[in-house]
Amino acid sequence: MKNTTARRITLCAAVATAVTSVAACGSSGSGKAAKAAGQGVTRVSPIAALRSAETSTDKADSARVDGTTTIGSMVSMQAQGALAWGDGLTGRLTLTYTGGTMAETMRSTAGITSMEARYLPDAYYAHMSDTFAARAGGGRHWLRYGYDDLGRLAGGSGAYLKDQLRNTTPNQSVKLLLASGDVKKAGEATVRGQHTTHYAGTVDVADLATRTSHLPKSQLDQLKQQLTQAGVTTESVDIWINDQNLLVKKVEKADMTAGTMTSTAYYSDYGTKVLVTAPPAGDTRDFKDLMKSQGTVTGGTGTGTGAGS
Repeated sequence: MKNTTARRITLCAAVATAVTSVAACGSSGSGKAAKAAGQGVTRVSPIAALRSAETSTDKADSARVDGTTTIGSMVSMQAQGALAWGDGLTGRLTLTYTGGTMAETMRSTAGITSMEARYLPDAYYAHMSDTFAARAGGGRHWLRYGYDDLGRLAGGSGAYLKDQLRNTTPNQSVKLLLASGDVKKAGEATVRGQHTTHYAGTVDVADLATRTSHLPKSQLDQLKQQLTQAGVTTESVDIWINDQNLLVKKVEKADMTAGTMTSTAYYSDYGTKVLVTAPPAGDTRDFKDLMKSQGTVTGGTGTGTGAGS
């Protein structure tokens, strides 16, 4: 019985970490200045170019996303779909687990290698398999992760994740470089048929969280402790901006205790229509209630530490 419970809890933690590692790609706050129409990013300084890209990407309101994430030998996954950020994060992604111990846990415990994730302003939802529904879902296939619950379940890192998910845009990488003060032009390249300018820099993760989140000191202290335990100190950021001042590619890398985290994403079809609704209530189980049924108490689990990138 203890082994079964542990496997269920491990599975739920795996789902939370994997889904949020894709979703938590935003930063609080956004510029609303006039869009720099027709101005190529190669004609201005790196800081001015990034500010223009931040504004243009933010004003686009939505985009299609195609990305991959790896965290050492723990997990490798792909994500495809569309996200909108005009009024809180909404969207739909298909997540495919391609390797790592977490993927093996998903496969053996829940009989699943891919899932649909839906994002709404107050929560995100993960669609699980029939096996999961029978073993841990009480016959229901969807898990709901309320952002307020994430803040309570994972201590400082969960509170930070909640803050980011509620104020997200896909151009966090642009904001990361602007906030870091460490940015340089790294050349030009053709990315999926588009001419782009490449910018790069390094970010102090804990310092950035202090300056860009809305968390009280107690939760920031928790977050910094969890970042330290996870081995996260700095993160390298590379972004590619097209001639319309829109983000088309980003790569973020950070060394963690669990291994090197690498997140790559491509953005296209800016302005695409994104329509998302919550799954049927009768087929949805709340993650918080599932944890209570397994005897899991709230506290700083560190689950979301690697998702802040």
